Amino acid sequence: MKRVIAIAMQKGGVGKTTTAVNLAASLAATKRRVLLIDMDPQGNTTMGSGIDKSQLTRSTCEVLLGECDLAAALLPVELPTAHGGFTLLPANQDLTAAEVRLLTLPIGRETKLRNALVPKRNEFDVILIDCPPALNMLTVNALVAADSVLIPMQCEYYALEGLSALLNTVEQIRDAANPQLSIEGVLRTMFDPRNNLANEVSAQLITHFGDKVFRTVIPRNIRLAEAPSFGRPALFHDKESRGALAYLALAGEMIRREEETLDTVRVAPAVAAAAPAAAPAATPPGATPATVPAAAPAADSASAEAETEAASKHAAPGAAQHPVAAAPAATGTDGGAAYAGTRTDPNDP
Repeated sequence: MKRVIAIAMQKGGVGKTTTAVNLAASLAATKRRVLLIDMDPQGNTTMGSGIDKSQLTRSTCEVLLGECDLAAALLPVELPTAHGGFTLLPANQDLTAAEVRLLTLPIGRETKLRNALVPKRNEFDVILIDCPPALNMLTVNALVAADSVLIPMQCEYYALEGLSALLNTVEQIRDAANPQLSIEGVLRTMFDPRNNLANEVSAQLITHFGDKVFRTVIPRNIRLAEAPSFGRPALFHDKESRGALAYLALAGEMIRREEETLDTVRVAPAVAAAAPAAAPAATPPGATPATVPAAAPAADSASAEAETEAASKHAAPGAAQHPVAAAPAATGTDGGAAYAGTRTDPNDP
C-alpha cells in the first residue's frame, strides 16, 4: 500500500485511538509492515499497544524536536501471531511540551514529522498516525505528513459538526502545505442499528460522501472497550468478538480498494491500445466500397477481453494472498451499509 494515513477527527471520543490500534493489528495480521505513530499526549495508543508510557526514554516528543532520529525511538509491538506484530512510535505527556516548543519556531514547524519519516517511509507498507482530538500543531504535523485522512465518525449530531470542522482544516492544509492530501474514507464507529438517529446520520453521510464512506461499520462492543486494559488489540483479546471481526473487515476493505485502484491503472493502457483504428481508408472514385475488414471486430473483441479481465480482477482481488480481504465485510446491513455480526445487544460481545 505504501501510504501514510492520519486518523483524525476534531471531536473527542469517536474511536480514533481504538481504530488506530486495532487497524494496525489487523493490517499486521495480513502480512503488512505497519508503523503506528502516537501523536496524542494522552498516550492511549501507546498504552493500548502494551507499552508503559511512564517508562519511555525516547518518544514522539524527541523525534519532533530533533533530539533523536526516528529509528532510535521506535519500539516493536509483538503480537501472538505467526506474522509478528507492528512497530510503534510511542508518546506520553511530554508531547505537550514539544507542541509548545514547536510554536516558538519561526519556520518549518509544521513539517517536522514529515521530515522525520523520510528515512523510514519506504520500510513500511502502511504508516498510521493517531491524532489528538484538537486542531493544534500536532494535528497539523500529522496532516502535512499524511497522504490521506481516515475519519472515524460517531453517527451523532456533535460528530457531524466536528466532521465539518475537520474538512475545513483539510482544505486549509491542502492550500498551504500538502496539496496531495486526500480523504481515505469515513468510518462509522460505535454504531447501533436500533438507533434511529444513528441510521439517519449514516444515510446523510452516504448521500454526501458516497463511496468515501466505508461499507464496514464498527459496532458498539464490550470487547473493544476492555481490550486496552489488557494492553493489546481486540483481535488478540477476543478474536471472535464483533469488534475484532469488524476491524479485520475494515483492513480487508482497505486492501481491496487499493488493489482495485491498481487494477484500474494497469488495465486502462491495455484498453486504449486495443481500440480500433480511428477511420477507414478513403474509397477511390468509381471503385466498389470494400467491406469492413475482419480486423475491426477482432480489436473490439480484444477490448472486451481486457475489460472482462479487469472485471474478474475486481470481483475478488487478492483472495489468494490476503484471506482477510476475501472475507465478507459483515453479516448484516444498516440501510445499505454492512456491520459485523447479527446480534443487536450493544453489551453483547
